[in-house]
Amino acid sequence: MAALDPDLFREIYDFSRGHYEEDRASYHVSAQTDRAPEAVGEAELPALLEQFDAREILHVTFGSVLKETRFRNRLMDLLREHPEHYATGLEKHFLRHLEPFANGGGR
Repeated sequence: MAALDPDLFREIYDFSRGHYEEDRASYHVSAQTDRAPEAVGEAELPALLEQFDAREILHVTFGSVLKETRFRNRLMDLLREHPEHYATGLEKHFLRHLEPFANGGGR
């Protein structure tokens, strides 16, 4: 999403930073908003998913993001218009989680 619609991603990221403290109450998490980048240039937006605090903030607040019609509709439209980007991102995400278990490494 950051590459396809940077403005939407930035809006969601800003919204998530603002809702993190409330939403984190239902999670056992360690991210801190003061460790997550605040002002992020367009070229750096995709890298937020590689930064622990920013990624965890986005993860924890995703339910709140989806409750917001202004985000949900635009996000769903973007996913429908670019299913190949979604599939590639999803594959990368799952591989990151599964890789430690490859070749018996998770025992």
